[in-house]
Order: sequence, then structure tokens, then C-alpha cells
Amino acid sequence: MANTASKILILDAMWNKTLAAVRSLGRRGFYLTVGEKTRFATALFSKYCSRRVIYPSPASKPDEFLDWLLKEVKSNSYDMLLPTEFETLKIILKNKKEIEPYTRIPFANYNLISKVNDKAWLIRYAEKNGYLCPKTYFVEALNEFRHESMEYPLVIKPRKSSGSRGLVYVNRPSEFLTAFQKVHSRYPFPLVQEYIPNGGAYGVGALFNLNSEPRAAFVYKRLREYPVSGGPSTLRESVKNDEIRDIAISLLKSLNWVGVAMVEFRVDARDGKAKLMEINPRFWGSLQLAILSGMDFPYLLYKMAVDGDIEPVWDYETGIRCRWLIPGDILHFISNPDRMRLQPGFFTRTQGDDIISIADPMPIVGRISSVLPFLFDKEMRRLIFR
Repeated sequence: MANTASKILILDAMWNKTLAAVRSLGRRGFYLTVGEKTRFATALFSKYCSRRVIYPSPASKPDEFLDWLLKEVKSNSYDMLLPTEFETLKIILKNKKEIEPYTRIPFANYNLISKVNDKAWLIRYAEKNGYLCPKTYFVEALNEFRHESMEYPLVIKPRKSSGSRGLVYVNRPSEFLTAFQKVHSRYPFPLVQEYIPNGGAYGVGALFNLNSEPRAAFVYKRLREYPVSGGPSTLRESVKNDEIRDIAISLLKSLNWVGVAMVEFRVDARDGKAKLMEINPRFWGSLQLAILSGMDFPYLLYKMAVDGDIEPVWDYETGIRCRWLIPGDILHFISNPDRMRLQPGFFTRTQGDDIISIADPMPIVGRISSVLPFLFDKEMRRLIFR
């Protein structure tokens, strides 16, 4: 158990991954200050919050957020600062020199996370260094791009987004221009990629120390997603796959990574090979599964930050399933025409849920109440509908 004097500031309380971190560290006895831009945030309803704070939006009011953050860390002795969203992390790392005298920030540097978050940069880097990727076209001038002779279906994908935001599938040449212009209007110069027939979708969560040496890795298979065509996982299972794990570790090590990341792959049903889809340079949505399986990334990150390093951790329990029932897996069930033939079935029990917990029941109230800011706050609506 941690000393109760150990204090951590956790930001971005709206999200499932943040709740997973709050529960992980809270069960170990940490004093947790948990914050978000709105009171209607899932993790703020957890019993493990020692203190709850509301701060200016990092997305729409970055200067005000930074002012708030500096005052907060100067007036409290936090052992670690833990953001879970990219926009928040970006502000913190951009101003690391100002913040770091007051707390620990165990993450990769600003320039690196900004590059990795750009899928165009990442695909170019991966291809150059011999990692398999979907065939990708970098469109710099639409009038010079000859899409008619390409093999369909194609995927139009924003360079900077997460989940399925902005992603469009194009089945025939007659649909391409309209679809591309629609995505381009919101996400300038998106990527065009070949469609990879799904032979299995995998994620590799990893932790690297300050010297860019791997200290933990966890592989899971995405069993269901929403939208059904591809998006955040709603049901997933812990597995062993040394080949995919080793590719992810090799890629992150080549980047001189520090801290946590999740590398996403899709196995190509045509040749059985894993193709790189993206890297999330932060904690990922299905973090709770790793913790349930015995790979407690939030605590490992804390130990690394405070002690300087940790012994490598590779073992975890396989066959553990965790779902995101409300609303993710319910939406998958409603929108999937094969809903009654799902394998595993929708009504099959799992070992855990991202939000629902008998030991910590109130976050489900937070999730339901979070509908309010999504309905009435333009910034929050853009997170879903942009």
C-alpha cells in the first residue's frame, strides 16, 4: 500500500481510462486530486477521489488552464501529474520546464508526442524503418490525385484524431471526391489508405522508462467496437501475442519513447500479417482491462516516476474480458445487424466493466450525468460529432 501522504493530481476525469487510473491508485491509498472542466464527469463520482477540482478547458482556454495548473502544483506537493487526454498532455509537456520543478511528469517530450499523434508522420516513419502499414497515399493536391485507378474500398482518415472521428470508408470511385472533401473541410489533407480486411484487431499497451527501455507490455484483442465498422473497443480480451508485442516494443524503442503508449494493429486477413494503424501517446480507453489482468499501468508509471525506474513486468493473466457497456457495447448491439449472432454473445458475462462496479458504484451516475455537457457544450459535442 502507498503512504497516504503520496499525492497525485489526475486530470481529464470525463473518460473511462481516467476512472481506471483513479480506482487503481485509490485502492492503494493515494491521496488523489481529480479534475475536469465540468462537474459532470465520470471519475469525479468515484469514492476514491480525495479532492475534486474544476478547471478551465485545456482545449478552448489553454492559457487559463496553464495558469490554474501552475497555481495548483505550486500550492500542493504532488508526487506525480497524470493527464490522460492528448490536449491536456500537450499543454503540460509544452510548458514542462515551468511545471516540473513542482511535480513529476513521466512522459515523452512535446515534439515526439506531437509527431506521433500525426498519422502521416507516423506512417512515413514506420514505412522508412521497415514496419508494415496499410498502403497509404498522402494527398497534397486533390486535383493531382488519381483515385480512379486505385483498388477499392478505401479509407479516408484524418491525420490528427482519435477513435473513429472523421474516418470514412469509400466503396467506389464515384463516391471518393465527395467523401474526401467532406473530411478535408474538417481535417485538412487527410490520409487515403487501403482497406485492411479484418483478421483481428489488437492493441499493445506499453511502459518505457526514462532511458527509453521497455518496462511493461500488455496485449489485448478487440472483440467488438463502436461504430461496428471500426472505432473504440466496447469488448476486449487479454491475450498473448509475442510477435505483435515485439513489433510494438521495437517501434516505440526506435522512437526513444518515455512513459505509456498504446500501439494499435490490424491483422490483414489476406496475408495474416499485423499492420500498424496508429499510436496513442497516452493512456488508452480500455486501460481497465490491463489492470484487471494484473498489469497495473497507473501504479507502474507512478513507481517509475518516483523511484526513477522499475523492474520489467511481462506477466499478466490472459482470457480476461472487460467491456464498456454504457453506452458503447449497447450501441454496438443496437447498430449491428448480426446482433443475435455475436461471438461472444452480448449477454455473456465478463470479468469487468470500464465503469460499472459494485465496490465503486457512483461513476455510472457520473457517466449518465455527463450527457448534459455533451448536449449543451459545443466543445464537448465536437469531441463526438466532429
